[in-house]
Amino acid sequence: MSDARFEDGRESPLNLGAQDAEDVQVLSALVQDAVFTATDMQWEPARRRFSLLLNRFRWEDEGASRHAPERVRSVLVIENVLGLASQGIDRKDADLILSLLSVSYEPEGEGPEGHVLLTLAGDGAIRARVEAPELRLRDVTRPYLAPSGRRPDHG
Repeated sequence: MSDARFEDGRESPLNLGAQDAEDVQVLSALVQDAVFTATDMQWEPARRRFSLLLNRFRWEDEGASRHAPERVRSVLVIENVLGLASQGIDRKDADLILSLLSVSYEPEGEGPEGHVLLTLAGDGAIRARVEAPELRLRDVTRPYLAPSGRRPDHG
């Protein structure tokens, strides 16, 4: 039996939470350039939950030279949502591909209430008014090779 090598290790799926602006910045870096459609969004007012099923680029794997760039299906959940607004999104166009550029948290006053802002390419945005920031990002499939074969580039 030979010693294990680093390259033989299996990577674990992401399962992260965010409860303040700094945590949200970490999630934002991981979901940058994720793509989804209008049908991948779910707003549950009674549960005060908004969720997105994303095709997330695996930025955390970017330095690996073992394989081509990868994506993974992930769920981004925002809890404690008091209200939801969007702009630049045609919810009736199921084929429209939306690209997530960033996620941020903007507190409102002294308490934890504020807004989670999802900024999309092409001037689109989703704003969730939250009682307190509580976000989760969880990978739900195995990684797969990015169909483009390239990393996202904003050059």
